[in-house]
Amino acid sequence: MSTTPPYQVTDPATGEVIETFPFATDAEVEEALERSKKAYAAWRSTPIEERSAIVKRAADLFTERAAELGRIIRTEMGKKASSGAGEAEFSGEITAYYADRGADLLKETDLPGHEGKAVIQRLPLGPVLGVMPWNYPYYQVARFAAPNLVAGNTVILKHAENCPRSSAAIAKIFEDAGLPEGVYQNLYATHEQIATMIADPRVRAVSLTGSERAGTAVAEAAGRHLKKVVLELGGSDPYIILDSDDIDEAAETAWATRLENVGQVCNGNKRMIVNEGVYDDFVAALTKRAAAMKPLEGEDGDDTAYSPLVARKAAEALRAQIQDAVDKGATLHAGGEISDGPDAFFAPAVLTGVTPEMRAYTEELFGPVAVVYKVSTDEEAVELANAVEYGLGGAVFSTDEARAIAVAQQLEVGMANVNTPAGEGADVPFGGTKRSGFGRELGPLGIDEFLNKRLFYVER
Repeated sequence: MSTTPPYQVTDPATGEVIETFPFATDAEVEEALERSKKAYAAWRSTPIEERSAIVKRAADLFTERAAELGRIIRTEMGKKASSGAGEAEFSGEITAYYADRGADLLKETDLPGHEGKAVIQRLPLGPVLGVMPWNYPYYQVARFAAPNLVAGNTVILKHAENCPRSSAAIAKIFEDAGLPEGVYQNLYATHEQIATMIADPRVRAVSLTGSERAGTAVAEAAGRHLKKVVLELGGSDPYIILDSDDIDEAAETAWATRLENVGQVCNGNKRMIVNEGVYDDFVAALTKRAAAMKPLEGEDGDDTAYSPLVARKAAEALRAQIQDAVDKGATLHAGGEISDGPDAFFAPAVLTGVTPEMRAYTEELFGPVAVVYKVSTDEEAVELANAVEYGLGGAVFSTDEARAIAVAQQLEVGMANVNTPAGEGADVPFGGTKRSGFGRELGPLGIDEFLNKRLFYVER
């Protein structure tokens, strides 16, 4: 096993390595698995009211510590401190949702029409392994951990290698909330150790949010060992504008949506598909906004200040995708530059004229790039929207709601939205189809993934 610490905090605004953390040893992994197994035996038997009360306290701590949590991920993955604090607060809302609603969501369901008693029970599965990404260090963990803890499962977290401080902060929240030892554990594991843990019979299920490559590896390992798995993977969401009576406002909404988290959002509006009647004005409005952007200085800034991407490598990879498109005939209207230094700032860009032979047509652009396509009919818009292998979310906008609904009904996605970029909330399920993964998080479906939905039948 490597002796080089892979978990480290590198400030993407400067490229400076702030702190490093060592790998977990194989012995520590074994100890974590055994603790999780032993803790599960007691946690599953703890009354739902007690489990929920502890998780509710954790929800309060997410909110109380929001400012501190925001500063932590400012240096870990680059987002504005205020955005990080907002993410922490939303994580508190998600955690509170399951604490407040868990007992109802886990109730038995009666099966009428039998002489005896026939019910479906919702019981925990056991220790669950979570492999979580860096782009929303708190939110991604909260939507995985909260429902499982309320349900009676125990949790082992393997966070992204650049999020050691935030993952430790989450573990501290659950510890301070009163979770018994071993119910929630943060582990700085290697990829090889994750494969070992998936194979271990003490781990009963796996949840991964991340890249298609990581999802493929985890799904393969889980399938080999017959483990339940939930995968939340990449996306290249269509964002269809059929018409608008205020194109500047439409562009403002589209731009703000694309710039959320500096474009590092799996369900971001990565493909803007615009009717030819409003296309030129829409592109001009986006270009004006892109040209006004400037790099963030300090921890916070206004809407024209953009944060760095997560790492210099990510900025260079995004620039290569854009350059490939431009070399093959696409038009870069604004942005797309990266500095010569070690930082990860990437100037938000507007790109048009993308065609199927370009990487940008089929690949996910995980950064602040608005790719805009022109179409002449609703049918053409639907065909283009469904042309990629991703199927996470999509949105359709029109002054004619019935027209927008008719188009949205045809999108091959897990989340279809009409006249809004995305329906969001702790109670709104999140997940995709096709190569965007399978399974759902958040809402009533989010607590249902890692349960033993057992038939319980008593003959009378």
